Amino acid sequence: MAILAPTSVSKDPLSLRTSSNSSSSDLQRISLNPPRIFGSKMKSGKIEQTPSRLLTASNNCSDLTAKASRKPLGLTEELKNNKLESVVETDDGSCLFEDMKRRFLSFKKHKYMENLEHYQNLAEGQAPKFMVISCADSRVCPSTILGFQPGEAFIVRNIANLVPSFKSGPSETNAALEFSVNALEVENILVVGHSCCGGIRALMSMDDEVEKSSFIQNWVVVGRDARLWTKAAASKLSFDQQCKHCEKESINRSLLNLLTYPWIEEKVKNGILSVHGGYYDFVDCTFEKWTLDYKEDNLKEKHGRISVKNHLFWS
Repeated sequence: MAILAPTSVSKDPLSLRTSSNSSSSDLQRISLNPPRIFGSKMKSGKIEQTPSRLLTASNNCSDLTAKASRKPLGLTEELKNNKLESVVETDDGSCLFEDMKRRFLSFKKHKYMENLEHYQNLAEGQAPKFMVISCADSRVCPSTILGFQPGEAFIVRNIANLVPSFKSGPSETNAALEFSVNALEVENILVVGHSCCGGIRALMSMDDEVEKSSFIQNWVVVGRDARLWTKAAASKLSFDQQCKHCEKESINRSLLNLLTYPWIEEKVKNGILSVHGGYYDFVDCTFEKWTLDYKEDNLKEKHGRISVKNHLFWS
C-alpha cells in the first residue's frame, strides 16, 4: 500500500511546464521543399488519411492568401496533383465540414466496414468496463490518449474533470455515474486530470465569494476543498506550481467524492468496483495512474492524504 500525498510537491516526478512554454499556438510554416503533409502518410503510393486537420480547396475557399495572415490556425497543407497547396477555411466553416465529411467516410471505410461484426454487436447494446470522467479540454481526449475503442469506455467530460459530492444534487456528471454504475455495471471509474488545466486555474484564481452570474465559478467551486488544501500546503510556491499541485489534489478529492454516493461506496467496499485517478501531462506526454485503496475505517482523508495502490508512471 502506498500513500499519495499531493502536498509533497517537491517529490513529483513531473517537472512543471506552463502553457506559455507550449508551442501549440505557433503557426507552423509551410515548406515546399521537401513537401511535408500533416495529417496524412504515404501507403502504396497513395495518401492515407489520419484524424488530423486536412482541408480541401473548393470554390468556397477563395481569396485564401489574404486570410491566412489573419487566421493562422486555419492554415493547412494538401497534396493535390503532386502539388502542395495552402488552404484556409472560409468564415462559414464549409471547408471544416468538408474535412469532417472526409474523415467520417474514411472512418466508415477503414474502421466500421472492416470491423462490421463488432459494430453490429454494439448496435445491440454496450458493456463497457470503464467509466471515465475527464476534462472537456480539446487537448485531452481519453480515447486518443488511452486507446479506448468504441464500446470500451462510457465517458463524460466536464470543466476540470470534477466529481461533485452526492449531496450536491443532480448534474450531468452524477447522472452519468448513476447510469454507468447501476445500469451498465462498469467495473472501473477513472478520473483523468491533466496539465495546464484552465478550469483548475479558474478555481485557483477565484475569490472566496462565488460570483453568482458565472457558470464557470459555480461549477469549479466543486473543487473548493482541493483549492483550500493547495493554498495551505503550497503557499510558498509560484501560482503556476500551485495550479499544478491542485490539478492532482482535485483528482483525489473527486475520488473521495465518489465514495459519497451510497451505491458506489457499496460496490467499492464489496470489491465489485474500483476507483482510479489518472494525470496526463501533455507537455511531456506522460501519464500517472493510481488506484484508491479502500478501507472502511479510512474513508475520511487524513492530513490531505488518501491511501492508494498500484501507483504507476508511464513515460
